[in-house]
Amino acid sequence: MTNRMELSGTVAKSPIRRKSPSGIEHCQFWLEHRSTVIEADLPRQVYCRIPVVISGARSTALTQDLVQGSNIKVGGFVAYQTGRNGVGKLVLHADNITQI
Repeated sequence: MTNRMELSGTVAKSPIRRKSPSGIEHCQFWLEHRSTVIEADLPRQVYCRIPVVISGARSTALTQDLVQGSNIKVGGFVAYQTGRNGVGKLVLHADNITQI
């Protein structure tokens, strides 16, 4: 099975950087994507906003220049997470971030 996603867009909220109790670096932010795609031979406006998290040693290097409004391309896998309030959402777990 394959679980791989690439999405370009704009950093919608300032990144939040944290370190877990075990010392692992984490960076979280929201990515906003807008585009036009062809579906059923017609143009369709597409919009989505998805939370992104990147963890581990590379997270600091890949996110050090990120600010709200940065245009980036993110690659990684998608996972379902349930928050403390019981609401679930898809999260893009990044392993690559490129400024565009």
